[in-house]
Amino acid sequence: MAMSEQEIFGKVKETLVEALSVDEEEVKPNATLTGDLGAESIDFLDIVFRLEKAFNIKIPRGELFPDNVLNNPEYVQDGRLTPAGLKTLKERMVHADLTEFEKDPSVSKLAEQFKVQTIVNYVRNKVKG
Repeated sequence: MAMSEQEIFGKVKETLVEALSVDEEEVKPNATLTGDLGAESIDFLDIVFRLEKAFNIKIPRGELFPDNVLNNPEYVQDGRLTPAGLKTLKERMVHADLTEFEKDPSVSKLAEQFKVQTIVNYVRNKVKG
């Protein structure tokens, strides 16, 4: 039986509470992982591991949190994503709403795109397929 959006959100919330040691009330759909919930780069590995266990799915490296886009000089120039970088990011992060980021694709703002809802969207697509 397919999981509802609310069931997925509940499990994602539980995962983030455990991984980041935050209160349940802090885990809202629009909360950013780094800014609002205090996640650091090392936490992203733990989150992926916990999501794989919670949902019995496999998350290939870089699929949920694309990491190698920022390391490619074709994709980043002067601290901003190039049109090619933005295109690649959108292709790899179909689970994220990058509308605001497209207006100002500064690398420093990329972390703001990783929200609780982004994870919920990713998991929803993953458990469907």
